[in-house]
Formats: sequence, structure tokens, C-alpha cells
Amino acid sequence: MEPLGLVVHGKAEPFSAALRSLVNNPRYSDVCFVVGQERQEVFAHRCLLACRCNFFQRLLGTEPGPGVPSPVVLSTVPTEAFLAVLEFLYTNSVKLHRHSVLEVLTAAVEYGLEELRELCLQFVVKVLDVELVCEALQVAVTFGLGPLQERCVAFIEAHSQEALRSQGFLELSAAALLPLLRSDKLCVDEAELVRAARSWARVGAAVLERPVAEVAAPVVKELRLALLAPAELSALEEQNRQEPLIPAEQIVEAWKCHALRRGDEARGAPCRRRRGTLPREHHRFLDLSFK
Repeated sequence: MEPLGLVVHGKAEPFSAALRSLVNNPRYSDVCFVVGQERQEVFAHRCLLACRCNFFQRLLGTEPGPGVPSPVVLSTVPTEAFLAVLEFLYTNSVKLHRHSVLEVLTAAVEYGLEELRELCLQFVVKVLDVELVCEALQVAVTFGLGPLQERCVAFIEAHSQEALRSQGFLELSAAALLPLLRSDKLCVDEAELVRAARSWARVGAAVLERPVAEVAAPVVKELRLALLAPAELSALEEQNRQEPLIPAEQIVEAWKCHALRRGDEARGAPCRRRRGTLPREHHRFLDLSFK
């Protein structure tokens, strides 16, 4: 009986380095991609991409005809992110950077590269900061990455004021903003949160060419106006007349919370304090048991 064979392994580093040298190398390349808005040419090898990734297997499944094959256009992925994907496919390793990791993560999700996705998620969590967190939250919400969304929300809860002043906050979608406005753990006062929501809606209105109130409609219902003092609520009401943001009936409900100090209605989120809510004289009534 023939003895069983034994699998032995050579050194991984020279093998990986040799394959890395083929990334975007036109020598022996049999496929060219035109990548990103800059339409930069990137060279690769069909057999390697197809055996490593089902997305490329489907994309490159047709045998090229005679002559020089036409380039494959991938206009939505940035060149740097695409090169990182190729590096991972060729070598099973990748050098990630804070400024581009979310683009690599997006490509990994779209191409079905689960291992690369997990590597990107681990890296994002390590480098998460005020400038990156809102953009990471947007990616998490867009692609249904629940654990990353939870980490981003927790980070913003701990660094609320800084995050709300970031450019990334202004660029959030309504779907990404909602879990923040629903949080009890935001370390920010409601008056500042209302101002941040108005700034967010103004940016969205300018980009989408829609009224501020229309852009804000999906999220403003989560603002807890009853936490504002009467003077603040009056000022908000006047500002709302000049620049509609919040439905009038929502402001009326906040006034009702001030009028019904006995706590006659069901207590809920509109009257619940957040971690960063500054104390006001009327707040002692909000903690009464409601019938």
C-alpha cells in the first residue's frame, strides 16, 4: 500500500512578494480595467481574479475574442480602493489606510469578499475617530453592517458635541441620522441637537434642491422638544415660522407637556432626558409616573 503523502510548505513571504509584483503589472496581463472617475487603467490577470472572487468570475466569464480585448469599466470604485482589492486577491493580505479604508470596505461588500470585509471592519474600529465616525456610520447603515453601526453610535454617544460639528455629520442620510436621534445616551443638550438637525437639513436641502422641512421630515420627530424650557420653545417656534423645520403639531405637543405638569399622559421618548440634557426647572415633572 502506497504511504500517504505529506503536504509541505515553502516560505510564504517570497511567494506573496512575487504575486504582489504582478498587481497592476501589464506584463503577462490579460485584462485591463478602467477604474474610477479618473478612468485610470489597471492591469490584472483573469485566471487569478476568477479563482479568487465569484464577482470577477461572473464578470470575466466570457472568453476574450481575437485581438486586444476591450477594457472592463468600473467607474464607481476609486482607483486606490480597487488596487487594495487586487492586492488582497493576489496575496491574501492588504495594507489599509485610514483615509481609504471605507472605500475598500465598500468594494469588499460589493464584490462579496467576506474576509477582506472583516479585515476592513477590524481596522475601522481601531482607527475610529471624530472625523471618520459619521462616514463609517453611513457605510454601516447603507450595507446593513450592524456591529459597525453599533460601534459608531456608541462612539458618537461618547463624543457627541465633536461629532455633531463634523462635516461627516452634515452628510449623513436620514436613515443614518435616525439611530442617533433615538439614542438616550447622546452627551449633548437638546437645544444643541435641534441646531445640529437644522444645519443638517439645510445642507441636505441645498444638495437635493428641496425645502428644509421636507428634508428634515423623516428625522425631526425624534427631537425631544419637551426638554426645552418655555423661553427656548418660544424662540424655536418663532424661528420655525421664519424657516420651517419642525411640524407645528410637534411643537404644540411639547407645549402640552409643559401645561400638563401632573403627568397625565404616557411618558415616552419625547419627554425622556438624554445623558447630556442640561437640567431645567420643569424637568422635575417629567420624571413623574404617568397614568
